[in-house]
Amino acid sequence: MFLWDKIVFGPIQSRRLGSSLGINVSPTHVKVCSFDCIYCECGWTLEKSMDPHLFYSVEEISAAIEAKLRQCKENHTPIDSITFSGNGEPTLHPQFVQIIDNLIVLRDKYELGTAITCLSNATQLAKEEVSSSLKKIENPILKLDAVTEPLFQLINKPTIPISVEEIIKQLQQLNGNFILQTLFFKGEIDGQFFNNAAASHLSLWMDIVKQLHPRKVMIYSLDRNTPAQALEKISMEKLQEIAQEVQKMGIEAMAY
Repeated sequence: MFLWDKIVFGPIQSRRLGSSLGINVSPTHVKVCSFDCIYCECGWTLEKSMDPHLFYSVEEISAAIEAKLRQCKENHTPIDSITFSGNGEPTLHPQFVQIIDNLIVLRDKYELGTAITCLSNATQLAKEEVSSSLKKIENPILKLDAVTEPLFQLINKPTIPISVEEIIKQLQQLNGNFILQTLFFKGEIDGQFFNNAAASHLSLWMDIVKQLHPRKVMIYSLDRNTPAQALEKISMEKLQEIAQEVQKMGIEAMAY
């Protein structure tokens, strides 16, 4: 599996975001996440303590971001998105709020108009400071791979006490001001077969999407190596069909 070895990486060409400058606020030697998703390119979540001392400081992160933004500006390197991604869940950083505030200042100084994106699993939305910070940026992209508890536990394997019902409830508090992302795939894990694009689950997922009414839905399938074996991607044709059904509800949707 793959771990980023820097705080700032890229820009890299993203299927969804264009030229994306990556920001990794997690440690570079270990993945720190509130999920242990069976498909994660960073591998299994081996570190579950979430000790604040594991993380880079705000000062280190801001200095690395400024150095890279300055370099990109000097080299006329285009950036479409400054994207929180990396080795785990970015909103777990104990000073996530300050990191966002600092980044907005730096973005306005070097790359005014460039979108700030955060790829998040939405497990920290109950913290007012986290949800408020995500509201400050252009692209809060929040994960919802399953809408039933058994499938949520099977696919996302949370490492903290949280249910998919709680996550959906917190997403509702955003009043649609976010981008929803779902990875559709199928396979076998722990002796159980699953397919989150199957009609029975897809119907429930559609109902939740309608309730949440995000400003955009991004759907995609497997594209990289996964820690769990026996996983299969969903065809682009099927993804496009799902996107079309979402569009019928008056919600922008794209398959990648």
